[in-house]
Amino acid sequence: MTNEKTIISVLLCDDHPLVRDGLRSCLELYDNIEVIGEATTGAEALAKAEELRPDVVLMDINMPELNGLDATEIFAEKYPEIKLLILSMHNNREYISSALRYGARGYVLKDVPSQEVVAAIEAVHLGGTYFSSGVSKILMSYQDSDVEGPLTTREQTILLLLAEGKSNKHVALELDISVRTVETHRKNIKRKLDISSTAGLTRYAIENGLLSS
Repeated sequence: MTNEKTIISVLLCDDHPLVRDGLRSCLELYDNIEVIGEATTGAEALAKAEELRPDVVLMDINMPELNGLDATEIFAEKYPEIKLLILSMHNNREYISSALRYGARGYVLKDVPSQEVVAAIEAVHLGGTYFSSGVSKILMSYQDSDVEGPLTTREQTILLLLAEGKSNKHVALELDISVRTVETHRKNIKRKLDISSTAGLTRYAIENGLLSS
């Protein structure tokens, strides 16, 4: 009986060619990892994911057009079966907190050895989470009050559309997501803002400069 390893397909997303080349070279040394594509922006990663359907996306944060955090939020919304792993040079609290809220399953710093990157890929692929040691220390310092933050970029977009009077169905069509996903976002927005009505959402959008009066 053969005991074949599961091959994990990975999409690399980083706007620096040297970083992508280095990652590919390192990951290709492992027989259970297959790099099936590369992207230089979050938007390109979303397009490649639609075509290639990778198991895991290794995502940088600072990129042009659509950054890694905003792309991660859209990934979690449109492709929940794809696991997002942040690989970043940033070890500050704000980035880590945002990545988790936006749907990342792990956060690894770029100064870790390749073995740790592979361990992280394997962990998130199996449905777990993975944080490099430096990130774990920051996570341990979180207070419950830090977890809930302001609206994410995606939530602000949906709030604006709802405040303009668009129905859940119209928002879903415009953003190419399901009505159920819009309903979930709408519920989360109301909970975060402690607002119960659409009129209240519209007022909030105007008062906060998201919508002209």
